Amino acid sequence: MKPQKLNLTDYLIGFAFVLLMVGIATILNDAEIILPEIAALTTGLWIYHEPGWLNQPAKIFWLPSITAIVGFGINRLSLSYSLKIGLLLLIMIVLLCLFRSTLAPSFATGLLPIIVNATKVSFIIAILSFTFILMLVVILRKLNQQHPHHAAINYRVMLVFLGISLLWVLVVSLLDRPQMAAIPPVLVVFFEILQKPMYPGKMAIKQIVALTGAATIGVVAYIFIDSRLLVTLIALPLVWLLLYLLQVRIPAAYAFPLLAVILPQPMFHVLPFVTFLATCYFFGAAFVYQNFIKMQLRN
Repeated sequence: MKPQKLNLTDYLIGFAFVLLMVGIATILNDAEIILPEIAALTTGLWIYHEPGWLNQPAKIFWLPSITAIVGFGINRLSLSYSLKIGLLLLIMIVLLCLFRSTLAPSFATGLLPIIVNATKVSFIIAILSFTFILMLVVILRKLNQQHPHHAAINYRVMLVFLGISLLWVLVVSLLDRPQMAAIPPVLVVFFEILQKPMYPGKMAIKQIVALTGAATIGVVAYIFIDSRLLVTLIALPLVWLLLYLLQVRIPAAYAFPLLAVILPQPMFHVLPFVTFLATCYFFGAAFVYQNFIKMQLRN
């Protein structure tokens, strides 16, 4: 999908909102307040006006909040990292089916507390506060009324997503690289790809480049600029420029600069490489499913 014409006011308001979040975290010296998926949600809701995210505004608040709380709880269990990720993916699929929602960023908010080992109540307060504001603005601006249709739940897609994701978790665990088990923006885009009626190879390549590029921007910026606020200020417009040049709309790409500044050190430097491997695997699997397996199932 080509990017819509940029509404500068929407972009600046969304940009300021994300900067506010990072600014609060900087003032309070609490990195757990930085929620990368808030950048993606802000872009998808306020700037791109994604229909599948807007059509049930109440779920903008409570579904990501529920998955974040579930992830926060799972992170406290005495399980291996890979088991935590696998358990969370299973629970989130069940939740999305029960609540009849395809709000893909809910995966990211659920995975985040495990990935960054969130332990403070400030994490929960932050997710509740920022998702509530996102929902409130959508309702006040009546953005949801522009897209009144409800999301259709494709249970086969849910199972395909879960199967391919758990296989990735298993493989990286066997390779003794459990930290590669979940890259939230990649899983978000993968889930959305599976919902689409078709998925051309050209789009797969563009999305691999876009997400790998966004991850690289975040990492390189933080290497040279030791300030989360300045990295956000510089990196987000660069991500927009990258997506504009590639002619794609990927709200999840905006999560990468914020993810880079809060990742544990072992994962930070390899984030672009891991993102490239993960996108090749997931988007390649999505291409095979959409263009070959799904067609066979129809026949």
